[in-house]
Amino acid sequence: MNPEIVVTVLCGLAIVVGVAGTIIPVLPGSILIGASLLAWALWGGAGTTGWVVFGIGMLFVLAGMAASTVLTGRKLKQHSIPSRSVVVGLVLGVAGMFVIPVVGLFVGFAAGLLLSELQRTRVFGTAVASSWAALKATGLGMIVEFGLACLAASTWVIGLWVASAA
Repeated sequence: MNPEIVVTVLCGLAIVVGVAGTIIPVLPGSILIGASLLAWALWGGAGTTGWVVFGIGMLFVLAGMAASTVLTGRKLKQHSIPSRSVVVGLVLGVAGMFVIPVVGLFVGFAAGLLLSELQRTRVFGTAVASSWAALKATGLGMIVEFGLACLAASTWVIGLWVASAA
């Protein structure tokens, strides 16, 4: 089998995992997509097309990572939610992943946020409201990053078609 075909298939699989990783936090996300685009540009045999795809795809990847961070951070600041609550949510999310299969990450993250906010505010209603705001902010960031990761993946698919037609 041609080594360029192997590289192309492996990069395609890594890009799919990367797109899924923008939604499922335990998988590598946008960084894996960027690394796959670079590997395909270097060893995929697409020549100039590979580098053009890498450049355009990396713009989408970097925009997705930046937008996710900025949107989530801005919303958390608007609602005065400290980073500590998000960290507690992440820790309990990882623990929940092992306790409850499939949905444990999300349940643990939400429970960790709620517990941390309850400890901070001492009022259940306020804790629920701020936790809900944090969940929405995190979800918004994930959706934006997912959309831009899909655009990067689409760029690779179009580049693959162009390279194979040449």
